[in-house]
Amino acid sequence: MAVVENLTASKAAIRDVTPGDIDAIRAIYGWHVEHGRASFEETPPTLDEMTARVNAVTAQGLPWLVAEMDGIVVGYCYASPWRARPAYRYTLEESIYIDASMVGRGIGSRLLQALIERCEQGPWRQLMAVIGDGENNHGSTRLHRLLGFEVVGSLRSVGFKFGGWRDTLIMQRPLNQGDWTLPE
Repeated sequence: MAVVENLTASKAAIRDVTPGDIDAIRAIYGWHVEHGRASFEETPPTLDEMTARVNAVTAQGLPWLVAEMDGIVVGYCYASPWRARPAYRYTLEESIYIDASMVGRGIGSRLLQALIERCEQGPWRQLMAVIGDGENNHGSTRLHRLLGFEVVGSLRSVGFKFGGWRDTLIMQRPLNQGDWTLPE
């Protein structure tokens, strides 16, 4: 985990990911895999696996953003295709992870807002969030509601982690015109 003290979200620089960020991203995500319920992975990805994930997103022209404070990556978020079928082409799914030592400082809000703004520069119309541990993930559900996401469904007991069944919560918000107009 990053050790950054007495810093607020306003001091965080939000920028595009670079290859030099991937080890920090892997460390942030690895902590959440090993200690949290937001991710349903049980083994942290290797550096090569995380590099492949970042490259897969950015190669499609989709945003992968990091929050950096004093040269230290303290969070990241990205948008990926919601599903592979062509009819889903206007829908994205976002993922966001914050360094555990920086949670609750507004970094998530800044990152997710920047991601929404970036996604609205493209043709996409809907942004989905799949919240691991469902309604029990209070921080993530609160963050998403704050930025205009609404609960559109839940999947009960679809994950088994840390000795218990875990739900997922599906949240959604429109991008650009949403479904008010047809895509061009």
